[in-house]
Amino acid sequence: MTEHSPILAPIVALIAWSLVMWLWMYATRIPAMSAARIDTMNLVGGSGAELKAIIPPKAQWPADNYNHLMEQPTLFYAVALVLALLGQGGGVNLTIAWAYVGLRVVHSLVQATVNRVIIRFSIFVLATLCLIALTLHAAIAVF
Repeated sequence: MTEHSPILAPIVALIAWSLVMWLWMYATRIPAMSAARIDTMNLVGGSGAELKAIIPPKAQWPADNYNHLMEQPTLFYAVALVLALLGQGGGVNLTIAWAYVGLRVVHSLVQATVNRVIIRFSIFVLATLCLIALTLHAAIAVF
């Protein structure tokens, strides 16, 4: 068995969580679209913004979160892979990476359920601080 960097585990965990949110998104969107009498079999084109105007906001929250998981976490994946390649994927960096993943999961749960902006924002800031710390550690190792 090949040894690998431990920071790869939080990367895989966040990808798996993103897929959970993808399932949640469709589990809420499809019934909302049916309730709004949207004929998906004959629907041509359209956008998320148009759908957002038709379905209830709460049915859109998991989709909004799924989109958020396609944004800032891409930086997490990149910096975590850099740390893994540099042999810096353990210790404090691993702890910070797991903290980032945990905070993103909590952020998802808040956004998809109660969606209180101040709570979401606070969690987002904490996660961003983790990302900043990982980036600084990668920069120190590279430069």
